[in-house]
Amino acid sequence: MGAMSTWKVWITGVFLAVFLTDRLTNAIAFRRENITTTLGPQLSNGAQIILPHNAGFVQATQRWSLFDPPHFTAVVEVGTEEDIATTVKFANKNNIPFLAVTGSHGTIACLGKFNGIEIRMRKLNSTVISEDGKTATFGGGKRSGEVIEALWAAGKQTVSGICECTGFLGPALGGGHGVLQGKYGIASDQFVSMRMVTADGAIREVSSSGPNSDLWWAMQGAGHNFGIVTSITSKVYDVPDGGLWSYETYVFSYDKVEAVFETINWLAQHQPPGMFNRDVIYRNPSVDPKNPILQVDLLQESVSAVAPNFTSPFRKLGPMSVGSGSGTYKDIPKWTGVNFNSIACNVADTSKIRFPIGLVSYNATAQQALMDTFSQVIGPDSPFNVSQVLFEGYSMYGVKAVPDNATAFPHRGDNQLVTVAMVNAPRPELDAQAVRIGNKLRQVLLEGSGSTELHAYVNYAAGTESLQNLYGFEPWRLKRLKELKAKYDPQDRFGYYAPIPV
Repeated sequence: MGAMSTWKVWITGVFLAVFLTDRLTNAIAFRRENITTTLGPQLSNGAQIILPHNAGFVQATQRWSLFDPPHFTAVVEVGTEEDIATTVKFANKNNIPFLAVTGSHGTIACLGKFNGIEIRMRKLNSTVISEDGKTATFGGGKRSGEVIEALWAAGKQTVSGICECTGFLGPALGGGHGVLQGKYGIASDQFVSMRMVTADGAIREVSSSGPNSDLWWAMQGAGHNFGIVTSITSKVYDVPDGGLWSYETYVFSYDKVEAVFETINWLAQHQPPGMFNRDVIYRNPSVDPKNPILQVDLLQESVSAVAPNFTSPFRKLGPMSVGSGSGTYKDIPKWTGVNFNSIACNVADTSKIRFPIGLVSYNATAQQALMDTFSQVIGPDSPFNVSQVLFEGYSMYGVKAVPDNATAFPHRGDNQLVTVAMVNAPRPELDAQAVRIGNKLRQVLLEGSGSTELHAYVNYAAGTESLQNLYGFEPWRLKRLKELKAKYDPQDRFGYYAPIPV
């Protein structure tokens, strides 16, 4: 090709690129103008549209993790249930994606495909306790800490996550593990009814009976795929013994891992419904400058000190330190480092990627292999050196009292929930490396379990998991979910968080 021809091709390419960029810019500007002039007048007085150039947009779109985050072109901060329905219909008409947001804690990779409207739920934060005191109705924008506080003021409690800053409903729609699940089941087991906006913009009342009863099953474990819950009515319970709880904390050295997890296996077979343990592998140079350490937290309800029959086996292992204390149920987030003012709840410029796995029990040898691998791949000077492996050992009595086929939540047989939590600066090359490390550490646990099935808690998923990993390996379960997805969301409008294919 001659120089003149090459020049013409280059000019044509530049002209085309400028033309397309100009068209795209105009289209975005049109959409923003359209959302203000067309959607704005249809919303309630309590609603607000926030565009990228407006004050408050950055705060409204902040994410807990910067790993593969969604991209928002506008925020609709809704004030009523009808605002959500109106926004969904507007988005459908204009072929704009939408995503409901409360706590901003989702870190799954598929969120990075999103480019559209954030439906901000925070103003829907009401709490109404029924006259008989057996149920409470929460607005869809409620955070877990707010649920705890609102119920506590009335002498009530329910199953929720212990992290105060996460949304209440987001985790609950994926099942929702919590401190009280040994007594009552997971968070979604508490659902009595809900109001929600489905993909067509319709407002529906959903419960175990009525015209949408088939959807009720799916909302308890796979709810992110089917609608935006505007309010939820859940069972609530009287706070026993003034809400008294106690804890005992141990820090163990690198060489005690096998013995500790053998003891935790024993604990899982004996811990009462009002007890749980929360354990972490992490680096703390002030305790051990070379090796990671293992912290074990035991928490028990209705006692001023954790019972000696539970503490003695851990004390006999020779921990590096022991701490203890007592307080109330409201103190648990602070004790475990996930209260509103904790580092865990701070929005920081980091990528946080989680790799969950559910286990029936711990293979102590595999746990030592996990510790060894963690030490090798996440050294003291590693860019991932604040990463952790979290072990959640909730009592399972209430969870297993619910039949396995009663809801879409798939993993009721798993007694232990483990999560590799990678943390690093938000750079693509580090994110890619974090994914490799996270999958490697999780694979160590899977191989040690003796099972070929990776069970991954959907609320902690990284996005590298299969549909079976997230929603269960039973063919009937996946078939039912896909049929319901085709019925209620045939255009896959709710396809950005652990999506079920249509």
